[in-house]
Amino acid sequence: MNPLLSVKGSLITGFVIAILFAVFAVDGGWNELGLARWIHIVAGITWIGLLYYFNAVQVPALAEAAADKGGPGGAGITKYVAPRALLWFRWSAVVTWFTGFWYLARAGALGAFALGMAGDEFNNYQFVIGVGAWLGTIMLFNVWALIWPNQKKILGIVPATDEQKAAARKTALYASRINYVLSIPMLLCMGGATHGLPF
Repeated sequence: MNPLLSVKGSLITGFVIAILFAVFAVDGGWNELGLARWIHIVAGITWIGLLYYFNAVQVPALAEAAADKGGPGGAGITKYVAPRALLWFRWSAVVTWFTGFWYLARAGALGAFALGMAGDEFNNYQFVIGVGAWLGTIMLFNVWALIWPNQKKILGIVPATDEQKAAARKTALYASRINYVLSIPMLLCMGGATHGLPF
């Protein structure tokens, strides 16, 4: 059976290759912090990639589909694509946040949540990564408290009147756009904490 013919098979194959590489190519044995960082990055790419997909592709495409009176409309996207994308979106957000917390905890850097001011001296690394962590926390809240409950109304997963759906569209759009905006400085902080800010 070809693993490339399914999402599950492809993911398992990718993880097996990565684990084999880690076991045979890296000296030093088990590295818990490396594992936490790796899972954090993979989940984060999934989460932010879907966030960008929603904001740069799906929402504008659905608006065009709704305006195209002779076209096929957006029913296929809302029925088949959006629910699956939202499943990956919300759970990759959870995995990203918890693996980030795991990494900071095991690295002794939970002072990041105090923005580097938890010790006797200011810690610039914890400040930068902490800003990123707080932005990610706000974004996680938006996913679960604002975007997902309102998307369930929009997609008909839970019953809602036309007025409730209209309000839900507005709330979900604004929460998603806030996350879109916050993702840019969040990514700057996450990369900049260890690789240097670009200015």
